[in-house]
Amino acid sequence: MDIKVLGTGCPKCNQLEERVKKVVQELGQKATVSKVGDIKEIMSYGVMMTPALVVDGEVKFSGKLPSEEEIKNLFA
Repeated sequence: MDIKVLGTGCPKCNQLEERVKKVVQELGQKATVSKVGDIKEIMSYGVMMTPALVVDGEVKFSGKLPSEEEIKNLFA
């Protein structure tokens, strides 16, 4: 699983990255988590508001900070 956290470094973007890493570890998922801060790459996903979460190339959340439970539901 390829997970990307899209954000330019705002506090919510950093929180999302921490939450995603925590959930991946808790669930024992095999995943690569990376942070994307380049605005052109962020826009290439059609994202206009950050933070955003992309899983295997598909935008799952944009413009909000999902809870750990919402993130877990994505991977269940």
